Amino acid sequence: MKFSLVNLGCKVNRVEADSIGADLLAAGWESVARCADVAVVNTCTVTAEADRKTRKEVNRALERNPQATVFVIGCAAAIDPMAYEALSPRVRVVSKGRVVEECLACAHGAPLPALTDAGSAVLRAGDSFPTRVGVKVQDGCDNACTYCIVHVARGPASSVPVAQVAEDVRALSSAGVREVVLTGIDLGAYNSDGTSLADLVMHLRTVSPETRLRISSIEPHTLDESLIDVLAEQDGMVCRHLHVPLQSGSSKVLREMARRYTAQEYVDMVHNLRAAVPGLSLSTDCIVGFPGETDDDFAETVEVARACGFSRMHLFRYSRREGTPAALREDQVEPEVKARRMGALSSVSAELRVKDACSRVGTSELVLVESDGRGMTESYYEVALPGNFRRGGLVELPLRRFDEKDGIFNV
Repeated sequence: MKFSLVNLGCKVNRVEADSIGADLLAAGWESVARCADVAVVNTCTVTAEADRKTRKEVNRALERNPQATVFVIGCAAAIDPMAYEALSPRVRVVSKGRVVEECLACAHGAPLPALTDAGSAVLRAGDSFPTRVGVKVQDGCDNACTYCIVHVARGPASSVPVAQVAEDVRALSSAGVREVVLTGIDLGAYNSDGTSLADLVMHLRTVSPETRLRISSIEPHTLDESLIDVLAEQDGMVCRHLHVPLQSGSSKVLREMARRYTAQEYVDMVHNLRAAVPGLSLSTDCIVGFPGETDDDFAETVEVARACGFSRMHLFRYSRREGTPAALREDQVEPEVKARRMGALSSVSAELRVKDACSRVGTSELVLVESDGRGMTESYYEVALPGNFRRGGLVELPLRRFDEKDGIFNV
């Protein structure tokens, strides 16, 4: 049997999609791009644009796999399952937890292989998977940002038990994985029977000391001193890189977004981080053109971005998402204004990235060797590598020159 798998959206989705692919490969299936027996589309619904991309990918899966059953899973399917089932009689909306079972049922009841100690039919390690392997430790969200519907699709916050996470990471480490990315929808809300995220990270360092840990996106109000201490004390084996969403540098806009901090509180947090963790690499998300955003509000965002010195900024034009409070507002920002602000902030982002990268020239970092002569630094920059490095290895290398055009380091 052949399957195709399309993943959209966040790093948590990526982890879930890789797990589905691993189970199907373990069952003896073959991964193909076209003419599959079963196609799976893992969806995203964070914005209206994400919904549009999801519908496009479902239609593309139907076209590329004319005889296949197309299973639609994920956040968009959870919010509006009937919209996707209406696209074709071949579309079926199922939960992520059941999709492998449903796929195997298409193969006349082929049994799911026995699970490994890591809790999956096959480890997500090797040439079929990324060298940086994500492990989901948290799901759901108790926040209700006014532009976001993910908390509806994912449900309330929940945490994976410490023992299960430790078994997953131990198994991956034993298989040679040298970087694990801890992921969650609201990662900083991790709490398993009183074990915090910082506690979990320290436990994993004991369980798998040869594997570098990376913390994925974490909300500002959940970033506490204990986690900062972990970053400062682990000598790079917990990456001194954080992705902390800003969304806006205007306290007025942040309040209207129902974010849990002011612009000044965010800046103060960054200053404290940099004082405690020298050389920290800090990336962020920003939304441009949230309803009611004025030129002054936008100018404050630019000012905060410069004050924080981000190494990378993921920028999004506000996209009206039906079912959210922000979508009901009458003071929507005109598209041309969003485009102008997006262009201006993109220029600032590029400037800040070059500045941060150039500050690292002449230093050394642990680099995870990836495919095609590329590696990833602790600070989350690509590095061009000669071909004599083993894929998946961790090596300390000097950062000699930053190529501004390609955005990569040379060693």
